[in-house]
Amino acid sequence: MIAFWFGGASAIAQAADLTSGAKIFNANCVACHVRGGNVVIVSKTLKKEALEKYGMYSLEAIKNQVTKGKNAMPAFVGRLSPSQIEDVASYVMMQAQKGW
Repeated sequence: MIAFWFGGASAIAQAADLTSGAKIFNANCVACHVRGGNVVIVSKTLKKEALEKYGMYSLEAIKNQVTKGKNAMPAFVGRLSPSQIEDVASYVMMQAQKGW
């Protein structure tokens, strides 16, 4: 388990397991979001600039999107546990910070 601060973001991921988050991302998200992109809606990537533009650059916003889904993105509530959603959201935030 790792606790870390997302540079300029206002969210703190406490006890997020980034290894688990990477595994969950690769098993569930990479088909549409390879290297932080988006094969369905090209402009709505997981890159920092796009997340900021669309009001998604926070741990809570990403967790909400993963949990509830939206448009073409399916909801993962019931498929992933709350801790898995926390882990994958933390992984996405960290990767966005690093530029994927």
